[in-house]
Amino acid sequence: MEAVVASKPVIKVAAISGSLRKASFNRGLIRTALELTKESIAGVQMEYIDISPLPMLDTDLEVDGKFPPAVEAFRQKILESDSILFASPEYNYSLTAPLKNALDWASRPPNVWADKAAAIVSAGGGFGGARSHYHLRQVGVFLDLHFINKPEFYLNAFQPPAKFDSDGNLIDEDSKERMKQVLLSLQAFTLRLQPKN
Repeated sequence: MEAVVASKPVIKVAAISGSLRKASFNRGLIRTALELTKESIAGVQMEYIDISPLPMLDTDLEVDGKFPPAVEAFRQKILESDSILFASPEYNYSLTAPLKNALDWASRPPNVWADKAAAIVSAGGGFGGARSHYHLRQVGVFLDLHFINKPEFYLNAFQPPAKFDSDGNLIDEDSKERMKQVLLSLQAFTLRLQPKN
């Protein structure tokens, strides 16, 4: 007799970094999340969504109810996702201009962020980007994003032991385990928010 194993549905996660630098620590966090979902977290399909092609928000670029092609492509990726992983560096106690620009474009009617689960991770000096979390959460509340409460992930990248290599890749095993816990929490919360069939 064959055993039937019920599997979790696959969720699609859009991974967005607020930093555009290739070797940034926050893009390194996204690369780690991508690796973890491929290697050790079943039921999560994650895709990195590059926000660098987005023009600065200018509603004059919306013509005949259509957005510029880069914006349309970005909005479609968000729409197809079940949840969002933000890697949000802290600039002047806030989120970055490119990340805010992406949030604004995808919130144009119809708001494609609405009713999605989300998580925030960050790395940097001092508080490790924690203050950017607060501002991003405030923006997300208005956009109807639903953030996980725990665990929080903000990493002081400059405290020993070394957290990143020279290319911005996360090398600290404890931090990788913390990232895995964030992803598992995001997965569980995403499934909880989805309508029951």
